[in-house]
Amino acid sequence: MTTFISPQALTVHDTVAATGVAAYAWLLILIPLASAGLLLLLGRASDKWGHLLATLASWSTFVVGALIAAQMWNAPVEARRFGQTLFTWIPAGDFTVDFGLLVDPLSITFVILVTFVGSLIHVYAIAYMEHDEARRRFFAYLNFFIAAMLTLVLADSYAGLFAGWEGVGLASYLLIGFWNHVPAYAVAAKKAFVMNRVGDMGMLIAMMAMVASFHSVSFSVVSSQVESIPTASATVIGFFLLVAACGKSAQFPLQAWLGDAMAGPTPVSALIHAATMVTAGVYLIVRSGDVFMAAPIAATAVAIIGAITLLFGAIVGCAKDDMKKVLAASTMSQIGYMMLGAGLGPIGWAFSIFHLFTHGFFKALMFLGAGSVMHGMGDQVNMRRFGALRGAMKVTWLTFMMGWLAILGVPPFSGYWSKDKIIEAAFSADSFGGNIALWAGWVYGPIAMIGAGITAFYMSRLFFMTFHGKARWTTEAEGAPVHPHESGPLMTIPMIILAIGAVVLGGALSVGNTFTEWLVPSIGHVMHGEPVLNEYVIQGATLALVILGAVIAWMKYGRDEVPTSVPAGNALTEAARRDLYQDTVNETLFMMPAKGLVTVATVGDASAIDGALNGLGAGSQLLGRIVGITQNGLVRTYAAYILGGVILALAIVLGFRL
Repeated sequence: MTTFISPQALTVHDTVAATGVAAYAWLLILIPLASAGLLLLLGRASDKWGHLLATLASWSTFVVGALIAAQMWNAPVEARRFGQTLFTWIPAGDFTVDFGLLVDPLSITFVILVTFVGSLIHVYAIAYMEHDEARRRFFAYLNFFIAAMLTLVLADSYAGLFAGWEGVGLASYLLIGFWNHVPAYAVAAKKAFVMNRVGDMGMLIAMMAMVASFHSVSFSVVSSQVESIPTASATVIGFFLLVAACGKSAQFPLQAWLGDAMAGPTPVSALIHAATMVTAGVYLIVRSGDVFMAAPIAATAVAIIGAITLLFGAIVGCAKDDMKKVLAASTMSQIGYMMLGAGLGPIGWAFSIFHLFTHGFFKALMFLGAGSVMHGMGDQVNMRRFGALRGAMKVTWLTFMMGWLAILGVPPFSGYWSKDKIIEAAFSADSFGGNIALWAGWVYGPIAMIGAGITAFYMSRLFFMTFHGKARWTTEAEGAPVHPHESGPLMTIPMIILAIGAVVLGGALSVGNTFTEWLVPSIGHVMHGEPVLNEYVIQGATLALVILGAVIAWMKYGRDEVPTSVPAGNALTEAARRDLYQDTVNETLFMMPAKGLVTVATVGDASAIDGALNGLGAGSQLLGRIVGITQNGLVRTYAAYILGGVILALAIVLGFRL
C-alpha cells in the first residue's frame, strides 16, 4: 500500500529555544573542527595517535547528535525545531546576519548520517591508511570535512550554509588530491574544485537576489516572505539555487568532476559519495522547498535535471571497468533520483530525503567493499582482472551483496522502501512548470522505472565481474601477481554494520511511516498523489525490470567468460566509456573559448598595454640622448644657450606687440 499521506497543511512549525542537550548543538561543529585544527597545528608530533584522536572526535560528535535526536523524538511535534543564535556575524547598518543553528528533524537526520557513517569510515581508514606517512594529516582533513558538512546542514541561514558549503569544497579538494604527488590526482582535485566554484557562483547570486527581495538570507524570513515577491524573482532565486545544487551534487551539466574524484583514497570516496558532499545539493533544494513552491518553473527544472542525471549516470555505469568509477556513476544516478523527488514538491520531498538516508548506508558499504577488494588485489581496480573473489573474500562478498541488493531495490532491502517511493511519486506528477499536465506522470515515471532496470544491470555487472565467474587475476608471468585475501577486522566490522543497515534500515523506518512523520516539523506532511498507474502495477513492473537487468548481467558476466581486454563496442558503449563525451563537450564549449580569451588578453596586454609603456620608455630615452648632446660641460656654450633664449623670448614678445 502506498505511504503517501494526505496533508493537513504544509506549514512548517516555528522554532523554539534550544534546551537540554540541544543547547549544546554547537559542539557538533566544534568537536571535529577542534580536532582537525589540533592535528594540523601539532604536525608530526601527533603522527602516532592523531588518527585515534580524530576517530574519537568523530564518534563523540555522533553521540551528541544521537542524544539531540533522542530529545527531539521524545518532544511534541510542535517542539521539534530548535533555534539557537550563537553570535552576530555580519553587522552592516540595518542589514545584519546572525550566525545561528537550526536543529530540526531534517538537519539532525543529516547529522546522524554524516557522523555515524563518517565514524565507521574513520575506523576503516585506520587500517586502510596504516602505511601512509601522512595518515595524521588525512584524518585531520576528514574531520574538517565533517565539521564543514555539519555547519552546512545546521546553519539557520543561507550565509551560514554557504560557509559550510565552501568548507566542504575546500576539504574535498584536499582529500581528492591527497596523493598529489601523482599529477593525475592533482588534476582531478583541481577539476572538482573549479567545477564546484561554478555552482558556488550560483549560490552567491541566489543570496544576492534574496538580499534584494527580502533584505535577509535567513531561512525563516525567505520561507515566510517568498510568496509576497513576484514569481519572476522567486524563479531567479530558484534557478540559481539549482545551479549551486548541480555543482555540489554532481548533477547535469556539472557532473564531470565526480568520476575523477575517485583519485582520492577509498575512504574519501565513501565519505564524499555516501554521506557528505554530494548530498548537500539535495539538502539545499529540500530546505528551500518554499522557494520552489513559489517558483514552479524552477521546481520543474529540478525534476528535469534529476531525470536526465539518473539516466546519464546509469548509462555511464554500464560501460566502466574501473570498480570505483562504476560506483561513482551509480552515485550520480541515485542522486538524480533524489533530485527528481525533490523537484516534484511535497509529494517527493520526504522520499527524496529517505532515499538519501538509506543510500548513505549501502553506498558507503559498497565503496568500503571496493576498498577491501583493492586491499586484497594489490590496489587494482580493473574488474576484468577480478572474478571468483567470493571464495577468497567471503565477508567482503557477503556484505557487498547486501549493498548490491539494496541499491537494486529488491524487497525487503533498504533501497526498495526508499527508491520505489520516488518512482511512485514520479508516476503521480500532474503538473509541469506550474501548469496542469496530466501527462507528466507518463514522462517522469517511466524514466525513473527504466533507470531502475539499467541500475540493476550495471550494478549486477559489477557484482558478478568482481566476485563470480572464473578468476582472471594477474599472474607472476605478467609481472604483478596478486594473492587475494580478506581484510582485517578494522575494515570488515564497519562493512558488517553498514550491511545490517542496508538490510533492515529502510523497512524499519517505513513501519507506520516513521521517517516521513519524523520530517513533518521540517517539511510538512507528504502530499497525496494519484499515480497514473496502480501502485501494485508500478511495483511489479519495476521489480520485473530489476530482475531482467540482473539476469542479463548474470548471463553476460557471471555465466559467460569475461575477456580480460576491453572488447570493441558499439557507438553507445564507446560513448559511455568516455562518460558520454562530457569532457569533450566541456572543453569545446568552455575550455577552448576561455583559452582563446586568455590568449587574446595576453596578446593585448603585450601589444597594447606593454607596447604603449615600452614606447613611452623608448621615447624618453631618445629625448634624453638628444638633450644629452647639448650637455658638453663648456661654460661658453651654456652662456650662448642663455643668450639665445633671451633673444628668442624678446623676439616673441616684440612679435606679439607689433
